[in-house]
Amino acid sequence: MPPRLLTHLRHVDLAVPDYDRQLDFYAGVWGLTRVAEDSGISFLAAEGSPEQYVVRLRRAEEKRLDLVAFGAADPADVDALAERLLAAGVRLITRPGTLDTPGGGYGFRFFDVDGRTVEVSADVAARRHRKVAEKESVPVRLSHVVLNSADLDRTRAWYQQHLDFALSDTLSSPHLGDVMHFMRINPQHHSLALAKGPHTSLHHISFELRGIDEYLRGTGRLLRAGVRKIWGPGRHLAGDNTFSYFLDPHGNTVEYTTELEQLDEDAWHPHVYDFSQPEVTDQWGTANPMDELVARESFNDVDRGVFVAPPV
Repeated sequence: MPPRLLTHLRHVDLAVPDYDRQLDFYAGVWGLTRVAEDSGISFLAAEGSPEQYVVRLRRAEEKRLDLVAFGAADPADVDALAERLLAAGVRLITRPGTLDTPGGGYGFRFFDVDGRTVEVSADVAARRHRKVAEKESVPVRLSHVVLNSADLDRTRAWYQQHLDFALSDTLSSPHLGDVMHFMRINPQHHSLALAKGPHTSLHHISFELRGIDEYLRGTGRLLRAGVRKIWGPGRHLAGDNTFSYFLDPHGNTVEYTTELEQLDEDAWHPHVYDFSQPEVTDQWGTANPMDELVARESFNDVDRGVFVAPPV
């Protein structure tokens, strides 16, 4: 298999009608750091991450997922991916060129098979970051993003074919069939997961904390602040990571996690886990039970940005 052209997940960008409220949430109780703002756009970093930002918020009339951004090793890989996608008939939004977002860089944008905007970039300047201290319950970095798809296997095949994602594990059940695919572009168990949903939308964004203690302290801080918890705290089987899921002010699901599994890719073989078994969804048994009401929370609203490029 040829070398992958993607290296890691960079940031997830959201458009939000109630911009000020969302900004207060992410830069306040959620624990991100404002690094740049300009006329209804804010860039928020994670303290322990060299990425210039991990979330971008944009003021808009309609809620949508603006884009998901991935890194590449260098401009040559960016160009190679653009040429590959063009040859395969993938619809490019922009051609490779200089980026004018914080940190600059070289990149381009395109639509995935479901109409989401994806950005790939290289040569983005590293942000001066720091080691997150013991007991400091703020996100260290962006962990992964999960996307809802009405045609789960088609979306999985597209990401495997065009972006070199590998399948790590699958959640399935006797009654619903496959409901989630965990996908990777590096030894991390998943940078992307695809969930079976009724429409194209964001399922959740996940943020890594320093360790178990910091994860629990952060979960407690959100509970004390009255942020609505959907599910957790607990520990998944697929990925072996902890989880606490909350809703942001516009109903997007966001997760605190830690200790996501690092794989030996040469030896790894994907599992199919029966998620109707309680130990699959939560090894600890501490979370509220996963049921249809919990699952429906993360279906999210229909994404109005399908095959519509964000204005910036």
